[in-house]
Amino acid sequence: MSAPLPAGYTLVGPGLPPLCDRDAGARALILGSFPSPKSREQGFYYGHPQNRFWPLLAALTGEPVPAREDIAAKRAILLRHGLAVWDVIASCAIRGASDASIRGAVPNDIAALVRALGVRAVFCNGGAAARLYARYCQRAVGLAAVTLPSTSPANAAWSLPALRAAWGAALGPYILNA
Repeated sequence: MSAPLPAGYTLVGPGLPPLCDRDAGARALILGSFPSPKSREQGFYYGHPQNRFWPLLAALTGEPVPAREDIAAKRAILLRHGLAVWDVIASCAIRGASDASIRGAVPNDIAALVRALGVRAVFCNGGAAARLYARYCQRAVGLAAVTLPSTSPANAAWSLPALRAAWGAALGPYILNA
């Protein structure tokens, strides 16, 4: 019998499947830590309305900003530009959306996805994803990850223009022009 969960924690998983084109591959993989409650509710990545991931990716790729509900447009931005998205963690105990509260993490098989897609670079959306990747995946993957500032609304210290500059400098060389 397993130990009871700490107060306020929920056992959640599996997370979302990887967002990628297995036939075309991907030049770069962007990793989050674990889907937020809003993302799990929507069934798609970065579903919180204040998360700046999709406006940022649109700016970096020259695409129109997709509507929050337009999952097809979001998917198309990534696939058209040779990018893939997944999360480091497949399942865990978590309190709300707090990455710092993650306990009992079970990682996704990032190494298998990187091999299957031919990924050349791994980027982590925030420090929590980077720490989890380093702990659970980096050795098997064989690629160090570049830590990018989080697009989360909780990271209010970074404006969208500052995020665009940081992400563009690191991720820009891996973005295919459509």
